[in-house]
Amino acid sequence: MIEVLKHTFLEFIQLLPFLFLSYLLMEWVEHKMGERAKAVVARGGKFAPVLGGLLGAVPQCGFSAVSAGLYAGKIVSLGTLIAVFLSTSDEMLPVVLSHATSGEFALWSVLRVIGGKVVIGILCGVVIDLLMKVLKKEEHHHEHHHDHGHIGELCQHEGCNCGEKGIWVSSLIHTAKTGGFVLGMMFVLNLIIHLVGEDALTNALAWASSSGLGYILVSLVGLIPNCAASVVITELYLVGGMSTGMLYAGLLTGAGVGTLVLFRVNRNWKQNLLILLTLWGLGILFGGLIDLLGFDFLGLKFL
Repeated sequence: MIEVLKHTFLEFIQLLPFLFLSYLLMEWVEHKMGERAKAVVARGGKFAPVLGGLLGAVPQCGFSAVSAGLYAGKIVSLGTLIAVFLSTSDEMLPVVLSHATSGEFALWSVLRVIGGKVVIGILCGVVIDLLMKVLKKEEHHHEHHHDHGHIGELCQHEGCNCGEKGIWVSSLIHTAKTGGFVLGMMFVLNLIIHLVGEDALTNALAWASSSGLGYILVSLVGLIPNCAASVVITELYLVGGMSTGMLYAGLLTGAGVGTLVLFRVNRNWKQNLLILLTLWGLGILFGGLIDLLGFDFLGLKFL
């Protein structure tokens, strides 16, 4: 139990600054910018998914948490959120690097697997934003003005009236409330993983990789907002236990605690579930395509 508490606390401390940053930016946009400027920021521009995909590649899942908050505040687009979620590295990078330093894998292999996730994330983000613009322009315009995602409406929903206290105090209040929820969920997930054991998760993934449901189950495991999922997936791949496509099926859906933050700050649960289903579907799709086309981002052949 002490180890679970320690691990949870260390993970949470790393996440906390990113949570505060996202709320500070939302408060600044809401209270310090004019309506025209806010509209420009909310639209994000054509290249927002590109920036999101690149930032998501930064080790750990801090930027996935930031993007979830900014999406709930209608500051970034759906495509940008998906780009960040798909490219998020979480614990995959240190696991691969640990093998690279032993001489078994070269550093360029690490860059290739990260680059593959970034490219897929950017591609999907751009396509999703184009589809939203072309197919749902009227609906998107309506949501921009009336959805309950803006920071002022989040304050009203929670009954904190913190907008009158200045953007710094308001950001701290929201960070504390969201942080408390995320901390509790992280502890529960870490406790479950501890009780079940990573070996059981590894055995389940090994079975999945040899079954016809491999891509479906591996990408589903990747959705678990806990670093153990990405660690087990990466380790199993490195010992030859799954194909490159299955590796990506699991890693693409691993957005870390970003999904926890999304469900906490975005009140539209149907929308949140649709985002998760989209991630799951994209993980399955690209995992299958990678194996079908014979791509090998790490320079290994386990196909």
